Amino acid sequence: MIQIPLPAVVAIFLGFLLCFVVMQRERRLRAITVFLAASTALMLIVSLRWSFDAPVFRFLQPVVASLLPPAAWLCFSGLSGGRRRSVWPHFLPGAVILALSLFWQWVQTPIDAILACLFFGYGCALIWRGIQGEERFAGARLGTSVPPDRVATFVGVMLLLSGGTDFAIALDFELGEGTHVAMIVSVGNMLLLPLVSWAVLSVTRNLPESEAPQATDAHKTQDLTGVDDAHVLAEFHRVLQERHLYRDPDLTLERLARRVGIPGRQISQAVNRRLGRNVSQEINWWRIREAQALLEQSDRSVTEIMFECGFQTKSNFNTTFRRVTGLSPSDWRRRANKDLSAGASLDPETR
Repeated sequence: MIQIPLPAVVAIFLGFLLCFVVMQRERRLRAITVFLAASTALMLIVSLRWSFDAPVFRFLQPVVASLLPPAAWLCFSGLSGGRRRSVWPHFLPGAVILALSLFWQWVQTPIDAILACLFFGYGCALIWRGIQGEERFAGARLGTSVPPDRVATFVGVMLLLSGGTDFAIALDFELGEGTHVAMIVSVGNMLLLPLVSWAVLSVTRNLPESEAPQATDAHKTQDLTGVDDAHVLAEFHRVLQERHLYRDPDLTLERLARRVGIPGRQISQAVNRRLGRNVSQEINWWRIREAQALLEQSDRSVTEIMFECGFQTKSNFNTTFRRVTGLSPSDWRRRANKDLSAGASLDPETR
């Protein structure tokens, strides 16, 4: 009976995810493609290294591993909005690791410790960006089921744990002559990489399908520092109601700010302070408000109404609808047909 090493099984799983992303053939998924490709290659190298222990695999492993932290970071940097920055500086540490690996036979540097610092650095950066909230992800879709700030925090924690794995490897070489390295690498990567890959893959739900701003996006934002939150919120609600912006499934905080004419940071802060929620939750409330009306007043299917109101997945629509109303969309319609929906709708200024 053929026995397949567990790292090879994980590599096959990651390979399937990679194929799925590549088949989308979308430019916006390039960073995710690089991350999944590096993760798949790393697990394959780990499997081959501990099966054959060839020098080439010992050389390649740290080089490929050094690509993971910057690739994970770039998966989220595209959600920050604004002008895109250069990508190549993030891969300079990988070039350094490559050079140290090439000359390791003559100059034995602590490559594993350097890798640990690389993972720690990017992990802390992602956690910091995540805890700052949706304002740091102005280019992400609003109202998705998996908020990008939470995903970024999760991936940051996973990178810290992976950095701890590299630090443990460095200690094992220093104190125990590397006797436990195989187990540390295999267990660490098998547990962490699939989780990180799943989290990074979920970022695709937050990427707008249309990257180019529409003509209606061309409004200049006006800094209203010092203006009362009530004024900002009133203007925000006025534009939402008049132009039905919440119907756009690709609506982002950056795009919303351009259309309203107020910086996204000020909109986010006003919504948070006055209503106790974030902009994503507020956009979803408006979507559910319209869905309630359509369920009561039309015979259109729930799926049609879901897309009309700006939702893209039925699970997110059902979950959000139940959280706001306490009922499923079908139950709401049945209740409306029995004339029991009086007073159920909320007013955005009084809730």
